[in-house]
This record gives sequence, structure tokens and C-alpha cells, in this order.
Amino acid sequence: MNYVETAKDKVKIYWQQVEKTVKYNQAKVLKAFQKAEVGSHCFTDSTGYGYHDLGRDCLEKVFALVFNTEAALVRPQIVSGTHAINLCLSILKPGEQLLSLSGTPYDTLQQVIGTRGNSVNSLIKRGIVYRELPLNDENRLDYDSIRNMINDKTKMVMIQRSPGYSWRPAISIDEIEEAFSIVKTVNPNCICFVDNCYGEFVENREPSEVGANLTAGSLIKNPGGGLAPSGGYIVGDQDLIEQCGEYLTAPGVGIQIGPTFNMVRPLLHGFFIAPHIVGQALRGAILASQVFMDLGYRVLPLPSHPRTDIIQAIELGEKEKILIFCREIQKASPVDSIYTPIPDQMPGYDDEIIMAGGTFIQGSSIELTADAPLRKPYIVYLQGGMGIEHIEIALEAVIQAL
Repeated sequence: MNYVETAKDKVKIYWQQVEKTVKYNQAKVLKAFQKAEVGSHCFTDSTGYGYHDLGRDCLEKVFALVFNTEAALVRPQIVSGTHAINLCLSILKPGEQLLSLSGTPYDTLQQVIGTRGNSVNSLIKRGIVYRELPLNDENRLDYDSIRNMINDKTKMVMIQRSPGYSWRPAISIDEIEEAFSIVKTVNPNCICFVDNCYGEFVENREPSEVGANLTAGSLIKNPGGGLAPSGGYIVGDQDLIEQCGEYLTAPGVGIQIGPTFNMVRPLLHGFFIAPHIVGQALRGAILASQVFMDLGYRVLPLPSHPRTDIIQAIELGEKEKILIFCREIQKASPVDSIYTPIPDQMPGYDDEIIMAGGTFIQGSSIELTADAPLRKPYIVYLQGGMGIEHIEIALEAVIQAL
């Protein structure tokens, strides 16, 4: 029995909504390129200080237009989503209060905050007051608790849109909008920040369009379209972006410097095709959800559930199945298919992590990848895929091996 072909017939109705979202977001991006007057003159190289980099300015204007913000910071010097998030959190001063509205953040961010690890440069070690609001019994944002915990001392609230290595739904734009409405009602001066990793172009709106003052993510995820060789972005209010820029470079120069090393063309190209590529990844995630649900595994989200990020969680229940799953994804990759992924310690994580994905860009999770912490109940996280055909081939290999 070909489980993948059978599942495809079942998910076609869900794919139709993905196609509508792709077209909507593609039109939004196209209009931004046209309004920013992107031209071949933008594909210039800059080195050294990067003064007067027309391409960089054009790139950041396009991002600001798409995310509907006052300003954007889009740089190859931002090496990861965690780096971009850290820049946003770095604007907090000693004694100011940060409140996570979405429970415990992703593993690597816990060390940035200081709830785990022993870095002398963590937020807590630098005098930032950190509080954490658990999700409710349904693993959703707890609006009543948000209303009760926000006060005049709350300088910034943070929402992690994607679940990370946890078994919870991703947080939708509608939920983010409701939460930030409550925050602004209680404390209009509070900075609303969203970790947008894995969420760009999955819905018709972005967090910055529903009240987020700062939104951050990685270019080797959704918005890079698989073409960005490195980089991260921050979009939001002009004054906040300028502060983030000073932490990226130095006070006094901030966002005015930073060479792009002939990378403007692939960054713009990748951003332009990103809605389509995200659509391919979403189709693959929905298909994987249906396939493994048919095989009797717990999956999150279910195939029929609305999507707000590209990640598909599958509870395999056994360590050996995790290893098999990741090995087959690696074998089905276009790059490094000859290598076998093995679990190992990684910076920022307590558990051993296995990561699979022969990607053209190191660590690119908009390309087809799978990873898992080796801890019970042994959940693997599948994401990305630049073409549905490749995803189907990989899923067939995983099923056969299991």
C-alpha cells in the first residue's frame, strides 16, 4: 500500500487553503518590490564599513513594506534566529521586566535569558527581571492571566510563535492580536515582541500587523526562500530598530554600517520566492501529518488544523524510530546523503540532539530537515521542503524503513 498517495487524496482540500494563502502573500511581496523600486542597481557589492549601501537600504525597505513596519534591520551579520531575538532583548535595561506570554521559551533562548546555563551575559545576570506565564490547560495563551500579570513595570512581553521542542500548537496571528490588545490596554508603553521563526508567510498577516513593536526571525528559515546563504531580520518601530542596530554594531554608528558582501541579490530573490517555498513546506507538513496519523501515530497539528508555522511534530514513541526517521531524511537529501546523522550534544541544549537534512545552506530549515531531542516521548520535528515531490519521496523512504 502506498500510504503517501492515499494520504494525498485526503489532504487536497487542505492544500487548497494553502494555495490561497500563497497567492495572497505573493501579491503582497510583489507590490512591496515594486513600491521599493527594486532594480538591478540594487544588486551592488559593499565591503568594509558598508557606507551608503543602496542594495542594503532597498532590501530593508522591502522587508519594512511587507511586514508593514516603520523600519527593518536585515543583515548577513545576524547569524541565526536566536541572534536576532537576542538583539531585541538586549535593548532591555537593568531593573526592567520581561514577561514571556507563551510559557518556557525554546532551549537556546533559555540560556540567553539565564534560566538555564551560566553565562555571565544572560539577561538575568545583567539585572533584567524575567517572568514566565504558563499556557492554559489547552496549551493556549492564558488571556485572563495576561491581564492580571501585566503592570506598569512590564517593559516587554514576548511570544514565541512556534512550539520549539514542545508538544503544543503554534500560536496563531489571531491569538497574538488578542494578547497584545490586552497588553496595550493595561500598559500602552509596553514593547510587544514576537519570535517569528518558522511563521513567516504561513498566514495572511504577520505579527507586526497586529500590534507587535518588534518581530524577529532567521533568513535561513521561511523568509530566505532557500536562497539566503545567511542572515536574520528584525522589523518594527524605528526607534527600537535603531537600538537593536547599535547592539549589532556599535553606539553612534548603528544601522548606518554593515556591508552586504554581494548578498543583496540572493536575499531579495529568496524573499521574493519565499511565499511559494513556504507553501511547498506547508503542503509537505500537512501530508506528513496525514500519513503518520493513518499509521497510528500522534501528530500535531492534525492535517485538518489551521497552520501558523511550518513545523510538523510526530510522536514516534521510541528512540530507535527517531534514529531511523532522521537517517532516512538524510538519505533522501540532495546534499550529504552519504552521511549518517548521529545524536550529539549541541550548544544551547541539555539533551542530545539528532539533526537530519542534507541542505545547500548549513542549518537551513526551510529546506527539508528533521530533528529531535533524544528524550521521552521521542517526538521528531519535521519542517521545510522546497518542493512537494521531494517531500513525498522522503516520506516514502521513511515509511518503508519504519
